[in-house]
Amino acid sequence: MFRMILCALLTFGLLLPQSARAERVRDLGQFQGVRSNQLTGYGIVVGLAGTGDDNLEYVTQAMKGVSGRMGLQLPPGVSPGLKNAAAVMVTADLPAFAKPGQRIDVTVSTIGKAKSLRGGALILTPLIGADGQIYAMAQGNLAVGGLGVSAKDGSNVTINVPTVGRIADGASVERAVATGFDNGEMVRFNLFNADFLTAGRVRDAINTMLPGTASVEDGVTIALRLPPGRDARASMMAAIEMLDVTPAETAARVIVNSRTGTVVINSAVRLSPAAISHGKLTVRIDEQPRVVQPAPFSDGVTAIEQSSDITVEEQGERVAIFQPGASLAEIVDALNLLGVGPADLVAILEALKQAGALKAEMVVI
Repeated sequence: MFRMILCALLTFGLLLPQSARAERVRDLGQFQGVRSNQLTGYGIVVGLAGTGDDNLEYVTQAMKGVSGRMGLQLPPGVSPGLKNAAAVMVTADLPAFAKPGQRIDVTVSTIGKAKSLRGGALILTPLIGADGQIYAMAQGNLAVGGLGVSAKDGSNVTINVPTVGRIADGASVERAVATGFDNGEMVRFNLFNADFLTAGRVRDAINTMLPGTASVEDGVTIALRLPPGRDARASMMAAIEMLDVTPAETAARVIVNSRTGTVVINSAVRLSPAAISHGKLTVRIDEQPRVVQPAPFSDGVTAIEQSSDITVEEQGERVAIFQPGASLAEIVDALNLLGVGPADLVAILEALKQAGALKAEMVVI
């Protein structure tokens, strides 16, 4: 009895109209200037078990530079074998408000012929920002998730990608990036997706808590008049990020992946009155040649006689009719009734779009 009552309550709840779910402001965008910055560097990984770059010129030059910093000068004309070293690119993201002395993760990737970075160690490498300044120094032992093994006969086995490694907390921040959030009269909040209705709702939510604070500049940016001072602004920005706002419904869109056949239809898609008849004609031809022998003691020769079997199959004799404003659930039910596969679904959607019945943007990726 209890199970029956519970099932009835759940069914009743599913039949009730579902209201749009509110989201936090921090999930809809971010404050301008409060972002991460990309860092890159060129370095050398040593200690490899014969899986390095060997005698590549740029690796040799890099090793000479590293040796020179240590006080070791290689004689002119000497080109050492470097199968235990590899030239790499080092990348990292410098978080907002990162201060000197803090640690960040780095990713190390080969740029030459090295087969694996397993067991290697990155030599001290400066990480440079877009302005050419050094913001961090990276060094440490690599953690490589891939594995590559090769034999003398040319056979090899590779698991994942052994030419990319990672060093957790492998770089030390040497310079902070100014965000500017505590300077200037205005602080700007930028939405991840441009939408005037969502921007207006964020503005109204902020002005309800802090009257006269927010104004919309465009479909992405909300300008905020906050009092000067880091402490006061940080407190207000934290409170603004935790406000609940119901974003506007996304635009009607159908996404088609032409490579995998994946089709995604969002809930905003609607159809004008339309009828769809989907059928599939299959023609199958089976060739079964037979060998024909001549009669005994005759002058005939052995010949091949062609024998063909043609089969025609036609599937799909149903017609689906869409009423005005058909929803996503109705579209899916009708297409399932027709037994439509991914490839046929794309053709049907394109035909509906050309007929003017599909009220959505089609995006092919």
